[in-house]
Amino acid sequence: MTWGEAEEILVTKLQSIYEAGEAASITDWAMEFLVQAKRAARSLKKNTVLTNEEINHYATISSRLLTQEPIQYVTNEAWFYGSKFYVDKNVLIPRPETEELVEWISNDFTLTDSALTILDIGSGSGCIPISIKKKTQKATVWGCDISESALTVAKKNATDLHTAINFIQLDFLDSTSWSALPVFDIIVSNPPYIPEADKTTMQKNVTDYEPDIALFVPNADPLKFYKAIAAFGKTHLYKNGHIYVEIHESLGSATSQLFQSHGYDVELRKDMQQKDRMLKLRRD
Repeated sequence: MTWGEAEEILVTKLQSIYEAGEAASITDWAMEFLVQAKRAARSLKKNTVLTNEEINHYATISSRLLTQEPIQYVTNEAWFYGSKFYVDKNVLIPRPETEELVEWISNDFTLTDSALTILDIGSGSGCIPISIKKKTQKATVWGCDISESALTVAKKNATDLHTAINFIQLDFLDSTSWSALPVFDIIVSNPPYIPEADKTTMQKNVTDYEPDIALFVPNADPLKFYKAIAAFGKTHLYKNGHIYVEIHESLGSATSQLFQSHGYDVELRKDMQQKDRMLKLRRD
């Protein structure tokens, strides 16, 4: 089997479980990982016959993809805000919408020269605090998560990307843990916000592989993390400080009203798909 034949076989198989465009994208990513070459360079190797070792590696990658395991977990790679992050089943795969949240913060503050104190709640892979720290070496950046396994991934990424982040393990919903954290200029979070009822309508490559603890909240209390963030900000956010959060697209009004009831000035912003996706809150 040649590399060209291997690529054709994989994309054909993936088209049985994904739309053609997505199957092609996943195949391109997988082949780049396998051959360690972009598409243009791979064209020069399309007639090269695979070794037995390469055939075995290809078979392993293909079999995992055909179970709808995300390509990011198969390769342990995900790009976010211009950097490559290590990811595995212990953390969410970074999304483009979350890049917009980081960009909003970056545009609001002259991060390069700012000695700000910044906290990311629910850091996962560390993509948010690391991306912010890369923009501002003068800032003191913290990240917290309930998952020790997630923090292991975040710390690896911080080391690999040469960023100094103060990571701490704690259950943010337990207010007695807040004393371990200082006061901040900026708080940012992409917390769990998907009601459990939505799980039945979501794709298998998300529900079967990405960590439930980072995705879902009870149907009866979908705003529980935002309630905690609002309360935390009253004691751990400097006056005129800001909170930036990613939200559920159908809960923009409810989440806005929650923060308004706690005395915050609220700005709701749509994402690139014109869905209510982000809030900026300011404490008077």
